[in-house]
Amino acid sequence: MTHHSPADFAALVLRVSSGALFLAHGLLKVMVFTVPGTVGFFESLGLPAIFAYLTIAAEIGGGLALILGVAVRLVSLALIPVLLGAAWVHAGNGWQFSAAGGGWEFPVFWAAVQAAIALLGAGAFALRIRPLQRALGQFA
Repeated sequence: MTHHSPADFAALVLRVSSGALFLAHGLLKVMVFTVPGTVGFFESLGLPAIFAYLTIAAEIGGGLALILGVAVRLVSLALIPVLLGAAWVHAGNGWQFSAAGGGWEFPVFWAAVQAAIALLGAGAFALRIRPLQRALGQFA
């Protein structure tokens, strides 16, 4: 029988809730804003279109990986630049995310959460894929 510590359950809560938010944000870009709309928005910021596609893939794929508990440390670290990019986009709107256009507080906090997840690991009830774990070592 596996015994889980409170830290394992804390990691589970952070991992699944963060994964659900990433999945929701990625699907929002696809289903509400649409992919062409998201690409247009990124281009209006002076960013190449590929960044929109990479962001959508990172949010949906990363969200699913976090929810399932696959390569959690690596995925959470990979999502930090996405969040810092979001903080950059919202920086001109002020600090509070409730400001018009959203401020930078939420993406920066969320980046800190990803750093915490990277430090904690997958926690309890993670999908363990042995070949992936062997390949990624401590990052799985």
